[in-house]
Formats: sequence, structure tokens, C-alpha cells
Amino acid sequence: MKKKTISLTKQGRADLEAELEELIARRPQIAERLQIARSFGDLSENQEYSDARAEQKSVENRIAEIEDILKNAKLIRNAAHDKVSMGATVTISLAGKKQTYSIVGPVEADPLNGKISDASPIGKALMGKKVGDKFELPNGNTGKISKIE
Repeated sequence: MKKKTISLTKQGRADLEAELEELIARRPQIAERLQIARSFGDLSENQEYSDARAEQKSVENRIAEIEDILKNAKLIRNAAHDKVSMGATVTISLAGKKQTYSIVGPVEADPLNGKISDASPIGKALMGKKVGDKFELPNGNTGKISKIE
């Protein structure tokens, strides 16, 4: 079975690597919390132990997830500026407002911070378009591309 390739920008890869380092650095603290909690006695009614185990599980799951993403990552090359593609930063006019988005892969998507996935409705509508092109969203709203970087 072939693994899916995950598209990441250079910054997205760096962010994941930094998060991975931070999570790995938390392992000794969690182990110490577990050791202290075990010393309290009966583990079946030991909330400190349960909390530490839950945190350990969460951290280990995220470490495994990030390692899998990085193992299957393909770096998005700087986009050509003549049309919208992965890695491009696009300024659009939509509903009378100018908005700027970076087109990234689904793993990096963070719409509140201006990063939209190429697989999102807006991302799909923008892909392949040029400056001056109009686009339509699934909800019927239309917009226009004013700048591609």
C-alpha cells in the first residue's frame, strides 16, 4: 500500500520540526510526573497518575503523527507568480473586501491565519487562475484575483 504524499511549505516543515522538538523535550517531564504520581499509591483512584498518562498518550500520538507527516512530506517549491498554485500568496477581492491567503497543503491549513488548503472550496476555486481572473465559490459568491506572489 502506497503512502500518501503530504505537501508542505518550507515554513510548514520548520514549524512541524520545532513542534516535534518541543514535544520530545516534554517526555522527561511527563515521566517524572508519572513517577511522582505512582508514589501516591493506589493507581485506580489516582487522578494525578491518570492525568499524566493522558498527557503522555496525547504527546506520543502527536509525535507519531508529526514523524509520519515529515516522513511523507514533499516540499512545495516556490510557485510561479503568473497563476495560482501551491505555495502562492494570493490577494483576492471577495464581497467588496480584499483578503490575502497563502495556498498550502491540508496539513498546514489555518484559515484564521491566512493559510488555506488547495483542497478547500476557496483553494479549489483559485487554483490555476491568473491575476484579473474571476472565480466562483460553491455558495455562489464570486470574486476576482488582484495579486499573486
